Amino acid sequence: MNEQSRRWLLWAPRILAILVCLLLGVFALDASGLSDFALHVAPTLLLLAVVAVSWRWEWVGGVVFTGLGIAYAYVSRGHASWVLCISLPLLAVGVWYGWNWRHHRELHAHV
Repeated sequence: MNEQSRRWLLWAPRILAILVCLLLGVFALDASGLSDFALHVAPTLLLLAVVAVSWRWEWVGGVVFTGLGIAYAYVSRGHASWVLCISLPLLAVGVWYGWNWRHHRELHAHV
């Protein structure tokens, strides 16, 4: 694996996780008041905390993002568009973090 692909594979789940958090944060913008906004943005802030922890320990991101993706898909199983819009990105990030964790030594070599 060359240096450029190693660097891209290392950074991809982190960047995608932040983009997923931004996507989820957009849904908070439809809140009517400050308390509703705080209630709707709280999960995004918690997920950003998971991204911060996952920066060092990729397995945390793999477990949390994958678990949330599966849980949300189960809860919203009657709404295919919700599953595609929210669960699929969560699952993708979780799987990528898991792959990153599995190949940790290879990806962090010479970076």
